[in-house]
Amino acid sequence: MSTRCIAHLDMDAYYASVELLRYPQLRGLPVAVGGRGEHRPQQLPDGHWQYARLRDYVGRGVLTTASYEARALGLHSGMGTMKAARLAPEAILLPADFSAYRHYSRLFKAAVRQIAPLIEDRGIDEIYIDLTALSASESAGSLARRIKAAVREATGLSCSIGIAPNKLLAKLCSELDKPDGITLLEMSELPTRIWPLPVGRINGIGPKAAARLAGLGIQRIGQLAAADPAGLVAQFGRSQGRWLHEVANGIDARPVQTEGEPKSFSRETTFERDLHAREDRGELGAIFTALCRQLAADLARHRVLGRTVGIKLRFDDFRTVTRDLSLPVATADAAAIRQAAGLCLKRVPLERRLRLLGVRMGSLQSTDRPQAELPLLNE
Repeated sequence: MSTRCIAHLDMDAYYASVELLRYPQLRGLPVAVGGRGEHRPQQLPDGHWQYARLRDYVGRGVLTTASYEARALGLHSGMGTMKAARLAPEAILLPADFSAYRHYSRLFKAAVRQIAPLIEDRGIDEIYIDLTALSASESAGSLARRIKAAVREATGLSCSIGIAPNKLLAKLCSELDKPDGITLLEMSELPTRIWPLPVGRINGIGPKAAARLAGLGIQRIGQLAAADPAGLVAQFGRSQGRWLHEVANGIDARPVQTEGEPKSFSRETTFERDLHAREDRGELGAIFTALCRQLAADLARHRVLGRTVGIKLRFDDFRTVTRDLSLPVATADAAAIRQAAGLCLKRVPLERRLRLLGVRMGSLQSTDRPQAELPLLNE
């Protein structure tokens, strides 16, 4: 089988970079995104701008992102804003504007599709790109440079691209030369370029798993690659143990899932302010119902039904929780989706404020016939 050529494109400090398009005078300064509406910059009568500073913030919010200058001071996404204020009190504080972020997301993805149409959308600021066919007539480096130039022309923003034989390594490589970098990797280079990195650099190995591995004397990817597979299975279970050994050795057979082959549909929204399950129950309920209706419309438009309903919640501390429920009969009915999603919601303790809510439908099957209405599930 011929070697695949897979790219991972990651926009650089995306939210902060979009804000700097609007306020170019802030370039080179430490900027944190995550304030509220009252932290919006104000233009003074003399034409100058007045900006909120982190020292002005009072509350329990968290940062959405930070510019590279702010990151150099220790700030990062998910950090409590009050803690950030102690580290960098003079940093500029801006409110998040997700409508703008979605707009530029659509622009950069459309620009990439003009060059390389086989993309997998992974979120507002990152995509995978299958370059295998294109790389037969143009070098991977040349393709990456053309894609980066197209993204910059369409948005004014920079991105970093990692290119490797699979998605796992491509994503890892896109982080190696940020910002505005291109990293190309071949399997033969794993020992020198990948194995010296900490195990936590692998997408899917979180702090808890990294701590458990450290307890076994495994801190580098190379140590994990050389570990006894049977020992990893004994420590982490069959599935995760085998996965850990495979990814450390750069093994990943996952295909790039293009839009022509949807495995699921989802609708989600990030709130302008964090909402509380009790205090904002009416508003949350209306948003939840609207998302389910939008999801049902997506399913109907693509003439598919689904059996697995899921929800996604992101709390004000940036912790993300998902729950799902399999239905007895596939459906695209909004009321049935809403009720199943509500049952999923009941399985999550709603003690903290919410910043994001999403609904998903998986286990899809096509249909060419209008569906019968599915009776609502019993509570």
